[in-house]
Amino acid sequence: MMKQGVRTIGIDDGPFARSGRGNVLVAGAVYRGGSIFDGLLTTTVRKDGWNATDRLLSMLLESKFLPQLHYIMLDGIAFGGFNIIDVDRLHRETDLKILVCVRRKPNLQAVRSALQHLSRPEKRWQLIEAAGKIRPIANLYCQLKGMEMDEAKQLLKLTCTRSHIPEPLRAAHLIAGGLVTGQSGRRA
Repeated sequence: MMKQGVRTIGIDDGPFARSGRGNVLVAGAVYRGGSIFDGLLTTTVRKDGWNATDRLLSMLLESKFLPQLHYIMLDGIAFGGFNIIDVDRLHRETDLKILVCVRRKPNLQAVRSALQHLSRPEKRWQLIEAAGKIRPIANLYCQLKGMEMDEAKQLLKLTCTRSHIPEPLRAAHLIAGGLVTGQSGRRA
């Protein structure tokens, strides 16, 4: 049985212009269970760049919250377009279990095609494949690192308190959107 106050960080990127370059805001909402917001972390990643893993690691490893955390929840494995997160490395270097969640099943053929317009498309594709099998769990599509399906289901049951989106991810999405545009977005 999972403790009600288990600490999780939900991480999502903010809105960004589809054209051009630049940095994209990333917010991390630290929660106890699905109801108590404990803190906020932020960083930036390069749009369609290669620094997402390094930036998330710096944000987490330098945080006062790290010793309390048990799980990382990611809204997908790419931030700022196709700045792909090395989920294996993030898991290994933080020693935290990772649950990647998305609302809709990704069209991997379309993703692979889109990667062809960026630098090192095969390396990006390798990172996507290494993130693991995409599995339907509780109205979401998830990838697991360091945990089994039963544990992921328990975590989602505990943290999905206001919608079918885990509260740490929902809050990170709202915060990132609000910080970038001045108000939180519609989807959450």
